[in-house]
Amino acid sequence: MNILITSAGRRVSLLQAFQKELKKFVPDGKVYAADANPIQSAACQIADDYFEVPRLDDEFYIDNILKECIQRNIKLIIPTIDHELLLLAENKKVFLDKGITVLVSDPILVQKCRNKKDTHKYFESNKISVAKEFEKDNYQLPLFIKPIDGSRSIDTFIIRSKEDLTPYHFENERLLFLEYLDHDVHDEYTCDLYYDKHSRLRCVVPRKRIEVRDGEVNKGLTCNNTMVTFLKKNLAVMEGAVGCITAQFFMNRDTEKIYGIEVNARFGGGYPLSYLAGANFPKWILEEYFFQKEMDDQFDSWEDNLLMLRYDSEVLVHGFKG
Repeated sequence: MNILITSAGRRVSLLQAFQKELKKFVPDGKVYAADANPIQSAACQIADDYFEVPRLDDEFYIDNILKECIQRNIKLIIPTIDHELLLLAENKKVFLDKGITVLVSDPILVQKCRNKKDTHKYFESNKISVAKEFEKDNYQLPLFIKPIDGSRSIDTFIIRSKEDLTPYHFENERLLFLEYLDHDVHDEYTCDLYYDKHSRLRCVVPRKRIEVRDGEVNKGLTCNNTMVTFLKKNLAVMEGAVGCITAQFFMNRDTEKIYGIEVNARFGGGYPLSYLAGANFPKWILEEYFFQKEMDDQFDSWEDNLLMLRYDSEVLVHGFKG
């Protein structure tokens, strides 16, 4: 029973968590990593083994991964980036027919997560407020601008005056003009949500985003606050969701009003904090998908007020001739 982490890149902590938990169940089990450039992927170097895959837009991407999984007795695939989710979700049956589970939510949910307009509609349908969207000829300053299908904070802008706006902002149809939720008034949270095979919410861990680098939390704090009860009520079931869902929210410090920002149907880059706090998603995934053991109840016994301070480390590749 082996596992594959796709688009592994820098996901060293996530990969190590799966290695640690897999060894408890299957001592000789392996966690593989795949990447388009594995030699320069830190996670690939830490994995039990790795292999190279084509780019996502290659027509043989799925065939290649399927072949490699069969050869290596890989039974579970964990995707890690937004751009691969829909492709893998649409091909889940292709893998399942070979006894391989791709831990990805249903295509309809994945599409809702990728389109920020659809995400906002989904939040509102679950009685979660969202930032107001403006027409480009009728807006209020300050503004927050972001792409309709963006990730990693690429192409995001805070606009405080008309002089900050450029033709690019108006002409790019992918960019949304949104109400700016001020960090001086709101706290920003990324919540790791665990959904079981039946799309039932089993665990909520809000991580306060203290410092962000390249769209990923660099300093974070676990917070067992009103966000937990709010999400248990409003997102108790997320149709089509399985495994880790990462959702971002703002909460007003005075009123505790919560705004939904976005949802990613995958592990977030900051999930290792939740894991170290005791929210053992890898273990629950292995129990559910390898051993058909379902969670009996919700899990709330994770460590509150655990502060994570990230730093850069090195992975050395000897004899590299690239």
